[in-house]
Amino acid sequence: MPPPSSDPSARKLLLVVDAPSLLHRNHHARAHTRIMDRAGRPVWALHGMLRQIIESIDGFAPDAVIFGLDDRTSSIRRERYPDYKAGRAEKHPELIDQLERAGALLDALGLATLTPPGLEADDVNATGATWAAANGWNCVIITSDRDAFAHISDHTQVLRLIDGGINGSPLLNPRRLHAMYGVAAENYLAYAALRGDASDNLPGVTGIGEKTAAILLDVAGSMDAVWADLDHDDGRSLVQALDGWAAEVGARRLGATVVRRLSAAGARERYDFNVAMMSGCDDLDLGLTPDVPGSPGLLPLDIDRVSRVVGYLNVEATTDLAVRVLTGAPASVSTRG
Repeated sequence: MPPPSSDPSARKLLLVVDAPSLLHRNHHARAHTRIMDRAGRPVWALHGMLRQIIESIDGFAPDAVIFGLDDRTSSIRRERYPDYKAGRAEKHPELIDQLERAGALLDALGLATLTPPGLEADDVNATGATWAAANGWNCVIITSDRDAFAHISDHTQVLRLIDGGINGSPLLNPRRLHAMYGVAAENYLAYAALRGDASDNLPGVTGIGEKTAAILLDVAGSMDAVWADLDHDDGRSLVQALDGWAAEVGARRLGATVVRRLSAAGARERYDFNVAMMSGCDDLDLGLTPDVPGSPGLLPLDIDRVSRVVGYLNVEATTDLAVRVLTGAPASVSTRG
């Protein structure tokens, strides 16, 4: 796992963890283990999440860690759009139980969590990236959700969890994002809004798929430029630019088709709606106080708390790893009850 791109001696590092994303992945990947805590409750998703968090902290050596959680009682986005995330499979009761217990587990360890009212972990991701930039820090967001790609910048990277786990997952910076999607980091939100997001039940602009969206943004530079040309010159410059690109690469001409689709009734409204739904709230109060030693979110953690809380999950090897990584103490001094 490559380290963040900036000199760690010059900028501190904030690790932002999308806890629900990790819990969902680990529930499905580890359900066969049937790991139970000392009270006999299912903890395979919690254990898998915690294990990946510890491995990430071991690899990145962050100065602070914040965990975003979803508000499971209300949703501002669903109030605006009742079909938001409609069609997703019902969550298994054992996953729901572990989702509801995650915040208490992380808080008990002395880590920092945030459940923003009516919002989601995605909004904590957005705020973490903004907070880091404002405070001269680097940021790494850990998630399996592509929405976080909109926050990638020179100082924010995204570790997108895939089946290979922490060490087998790509760490995306602006260059790698462009290599994967053909989209500049600052245009990823526009790209997603054009394409839509089936997992959130947000249709894209009709007739504008991933490939066309990437080409459009690469050629035009931004959607502001696209809409300005459509508004003031009926898209003539856009047609010329897109057809010029097609001639250079030997592709079919697509300028007139793209302009027609973007000019269709409801196209711009759909784009604007998707931008509004997909944009993360980036001004939450994270509650981080890096200048106050021992405050939640700062490392190292208290050895007795770590040993007791992780030990309750009933996996000795993970307790030993947690003590070493989270407290800096040798694993042999952990107290196992």
